[in-house]
Amino acid sequence: MPKIEVPEKMFFSLAGKTYTDDEMNEIFPVAKAELDGREEGTIKIELNDTNRPDLWSAAGVARALRTYRTGNIPRYDFFSSRTKTMDSGNRVHINYDSCLGIRDFSISFAAEGCEVTEELLVNLIQSQEKLCQNFGRKRKTIAIGIFRSDLIEYPVHYIGADPDKTAFVPLGMEEKLTLREILEKHPKGKEYAYIIKDKPRYPYLYDNNGDTLSFSPIINSAYLGAVKVGDKDLFVDISGPIIDDILLAANILACDMADMGFRILPVKVRLAKETKYGKEITVPYYFQEETKCDVSFVEKELGLALSGEDCVEALGKMGVEASVKDGVITVRCPEYRNDFLHSVDIVEDIMIGHGLSKFEPVLPNEFTKGYLSPAEEYSRKVKGLMVGMGFQEMMYNYLGSRKEYIENMHISDDKVVFIANPMSENYEVVRPSILPSLLESESVSGHAVYPHRIFEIGKVCFKDDEDNSGTVTRNNLGFLAADNQIGFNEASSYVQTLMYFLRIEYTLEAVEGDERFIPGRAAKVMHDGIEIGRYGEVHPQVLESWGCSMPAIMAEFDLDLMH
Repeated sequence: MPKIEVPEKMFFSLAGKTYTDDEMNEIFPVAKAELDGREEGTIKIELNDTNRPDLWSAAGVARALRTYRTGNIPRYDFFSSRTKTMDSGNRVHINYDSCLGIRDFSISFAAEGCEVTEELLVNLIQSQEKLCQNFGRKRKTIAIGIFRSDLIEYPVHYIGADPDKTAFVPLGMEEKLTLREILEKHPKGKEYAYIIKDKPRYPYLYDNNGDTLSFSPIINSAYLGAVKVGDKDLFVDISGPIIDDILLAANILACDMADMGFRILPVKVRLAKETKYGKEITVPYYFQEETKCDVSFVEKELGLALSGEDCVEALGKMGVEASVKDGVITVRCPEYRNDFLHSVDIVEDIMIGHGLSKFEPVLPNEFTKGYLSPAEEYSRKVKGLMVGMGFQEMMYNYLGSRKEYIENMHISDDKVVFIANPMSENYEVVRPSILPSLLESESVSGHAVYPHRIFEIGKVCFKDDEDNSGTVTRNNLGFLAADNQIGFNEASSYVQTLMYFLRIEYTLEAVEGDERFIPGRAAKVMHDGIEIGRYGEVHPQVLESWGCSMPAIMAEFDLDLMH
């Protein structure tokens, strides 16, 4: 979960009240947060909701506390919408066709009237990084640049540039480099090159004087992008492939900066392609839809009789504007939020706004006796056998990266289940097999005395057109053994021992086309004409992909087919 550090003085000023540690522990849950520590004038806060990026800043948490305490809903007068367009003056930001397919959108707003202090600058950078790293999936879907607005000549231009002919001095360096050289030489270029290195053109932002603002999503220029203490005029750019995400990020930053004392100046953005909001948007832009919920549904979910007026009052304490008519609550989502996807989300805010302490604990009126499922009983039996053969049990995550589960295993992704909008590329795939997890352990265990014998019993998931959901989850056993002389015969002996004690009659068939195993040294395990598993010697290319230095055998069985 995201963690932030905020200066006490700034935080209490934004919150409108000085809090003791006990008071913060009591009130922080309204912001879905916990006090993680307090030292030398700094408050450490842990945020517990990945759907609320507006809370990942000092201003965001302070706004939630201030609103809950006072009941005053924050109002911001600088937002355009479908029915209203704010005056953008001469501030124009143009997207060109050359950026399409590279990084489709770049939007912006400006701010003035508040002197940048060291404290404020550090917090702005922290908010920027949290949005980019967590909400923006390590800059893949959101990248934010903050610039010195007084040096910018409008209009600002966003293009897909030739990586070998476009050059500027990047922030933190004194040498002019081409965009491609930045990916090779600059620390940020090396870190984030994977996002755009294979594109034919690179995202590039410059002003009407031809001065570079940034090479998005990599690095700002050393001139316009070097915001310093004492600056008063700022320009904020947000780029990415998904229009709703970058609009929300812009709205969050605009509201945070307004709370810090800036006056927000809208920018007219001309996009390179049509969106559901049109081809020209004045940013910040309110794009959220109204959500509705029946009062009866609130009562049912919370088990508490609340009137429509009670619900509206509770939502107001959460900064949410609402009205009630004929038993239906209509909610206007705040500009800095976009998390009301279902009536349950409204109920959650009503619950928190009403006060968690007002809900009395209720004992269950029915008591049931728990017992192990047949699948769990069978799994425990298999675990006992594996331990008896000298294997050590492991436990792993069920989510991982494409590199771990697909590329390193040299398999196709046809049957693999991907997360639609992962917070991190490290957790974008539901594991289709236990074997990658075992190989990862082996890759970091070269210092341990051989032989290595490890196993896990756990769930795997993969696509299945015959299932109503399109996917199927299975209970599998996976095991791996590594030693300098280990081979197919040892693997066969482990399988034979396991099948003997499980009383399973089986036959073997040759494995073809499975690049995880050495050809001719792998076998399918068949029972009643159905494949229940396979095993063999790990292919050297797979071992190399994982960085394993010792020969290994591995096997995986579908326990649901075995009992």
